[in-house]
Amino acid sequence: MAFKEPVEKYNNSITEVSISDLKVGGQSVLTGIYSFDGPVPNPPKIAMEVLDVKPEEWPQTLVDAVGDVYDDPVKWALKCQNEFKADMICLSLVSTDPNGMNRSAEEAAKTAKAVLDAINIPLIVYGSLNSEKDGEVMKAVGEACHGKVILLGPADDENYRTVGGASLGYQHKVAAASPIDVNLAKQLNILLGNLGVPLESIVIDPTTGGLGYGIEYTFSVMQRIRLAALAQGDDKLKSPFINMIGKEAWKAREAKISESEEPSFGNLATRGILWEAITAINLLIAGSDIMVLRHPESVKLVRSFMNEFFK
Repeated sequence: MAFKEPVEKYNNSITEVSISDLKVGGQSVLTGIYSFDGPVPNPPKIAMEVLDVKPEEWPQTLVDAVGDVYDDPVKWALKCQNEFKADMICLSLVSTDPNGMNRSAEEAAKTAKAVLDAINIPLIVYGSLNSEKDGEVMKAVGEACHGKVILLGPADDENYRTVGGASLGYQHKVAAASPIDVNLAKQLNILLGNLGVPLESIVIDPTTGGLGYGIEYTFSVMQRIRLAALAQGDDKLKSPFINMIGKEAWKAREAKISESEEPSFGNLATRGILWEAITAINLLIAGSDIMVLRHPESVKLVRSFMNEFFK
């Protein structure tokens, strides 16, 4: 008998979300690399993370990779765009953290606008993960960047009215972040929908675990969300995914501990890169549509893997 390759078919599709001139989602397959099951109109995208201040706690391996642009987020973003060939830039406004530098929303908005004006690829802007301050910051950023479509985040169950309002008022998209749980992700999408934010403006940030630090749970929840959307037709879960992979992978002890402290862990220069790349590939298989990475060599490895599916 001739072998017939099995094909998984679904009657539903993930909502297509446009961020500037880039589209994510739109597929009727379980993940964005399952091109063997059906068409993938918008392959997954790689964003590179840029901080608005020089990172103080990054391992030297990561610092050396980016070079002399850490003090200038505009130059850093341009290097990620022009040299590292990122599909998107994710500007993390870590300096706005009330427990840190506590920079104002107005300062953050100026930085975001400067980066947006300098690059020609889509921009994601994330806050410091302080819910109250992020709401204030995203409102200012949304206004400053009005006229171009960016992705604002994270919106959570405490600040979704403010972040969602900025999305609505200034025509931006919003990243809905919930603790890694199917029902909480759905509930936040419902809350944003009740506010008036359409599904075409929402991506889900399911909360990302790094390799060895919760990735298996992240994988499971992402797959359950995707199956609920495609197999069960749950309209409230038909959103693309964004995963903040870089910051989770590089927090891992294994990615940054020195060779003198753990000689059995192997070469430090490559260990963190592999930790980030393997985390990304796992979540790509789980259904990630936007992967936010830090190291340019990780970007190369993940893109090489993706190219095997989109020849």
